[in-house]
Amino acid sequence: MIQPADFSKALADYGVTMYAGVPDSLLKSFCAYVSDTLPADQHIITANEGNALALAAGYHLGTGKTAAVYLQNSGLGNLVNPLTSLTDGDVYRIPALLIIGWRGEPDVKDEPQHVKQGRITPSMLDNLNIPCQVLEAGSDTNAVLMQSFADLERTGAPVALLVRKNTFADYKLAKPAAKPDSLSREDALATILECSDSSDVMVSTTGKTSRELYELREARNESQRDFLTVGAMGHTSSIALGVALSTPSRRVICLDGDGSFLMHMGGAAIIAASGAENLIHVVLNNEAHESVGGQPTVAGSIDFAGLSKSLGYRGYFVAYSAASLQQVWSQVTAQSGPVLLEVKIRTGSRADLGRPASTPVANKQAFMEHCRG
Repeated sequence: MIQPADFSKALADYGVTMYAGVPDSLLKSFCAYVSDTLPADQHIITANEGNALALAAGYHLGTGKTAAVYLQNSGLGNLVNPLTSLTDGDVYRIPALLIIGWRGEPDVKDEPQHVKQGRITPSMLDNLNIPCQVLEAGSDTNAVLMQSFADLERTGAPVALLVRKNTFADYKLAKPAAKPDSLSREDALATILECSDSSDVMVSTTGKTSRELYELREARNESQRDFLTVGAMGHTSSIALGVALSTPSRRVICLDGDGSFLMHMGGAAIIAASGAENLIHVVLNNEAHESVGGQPTVAGSIDFAGLSKSLGYRGYFVAYSAASLQQVWSQVTAQSGPVLLEVKIRTGSRADLGRPASTPVANKQAFMEHCRG
């Protein structure tokens, strides 16, 4: 396996000392090393992948140097616009080194939401005219980087490193210890389930939130009825808005995360302006990209109360514990929506947390039946 420190040094030898991106589980060891060792002004965890490439473009405009942009291959969709209309050789011709985690690689077992993207990732890069090298545990790093930077020199535009599973040796992010009395995400979800009505409709965000919600339903001996947004990070709240507008007689609860909320935060302005009286937008805020390594978000410095008011939500509430969440829930449900409920939680999850056993299509059908029930 490749040591994150060795890879970082190799990139620095080629002049790459600026990083921007969205954390990925296949890159978490490398991202953790970068987070722990680089100054804050040389590593920016962005809201989405398009932001990262635009930041890299600005960095190049100011310095003439090449920045690294890291992402999961699912985030290529967020990159297509700036890749084709900003950094492309036929437009501004701006270089960047794209470090892409290859989820869903053919013949490598993965979750269903990654299979299609994994299969088409090489052809997407080819169609975008982006030279690509594959990086894996046994790669000759120097040879791979030599080719990549030769392509950068030749094209003056972005090139990609497609990183296979288990490429990087383990490196743990140095994280502050969680307060022992702080609320876990799973306990927050359990409390919401206890407080909600059986007729409520729930839409949950990507990663561990949906995994925990699924297992909580099983533990309660309840049928699976929630929409588990296993992919499409950042779009959970918009899905919930569509459901709320189409089923005005049902209360819709969006279970969002802070990283997801930030990724397409403009959606919150649309939700607030929608007048969806039946929508409760819950943001489970642990100030981290929990599902892909625990890298920090900027959600700890956001005034969600002021933000919700300025956007036009009809109410804002906050909870810090199971008890306070139970107490505030009656106020949340009494308030005409859209309402924003911020739940402060700690990072961490059960080591034995499983994954949904049902297929996405089965999940969708169960959810639609519940909506019509």
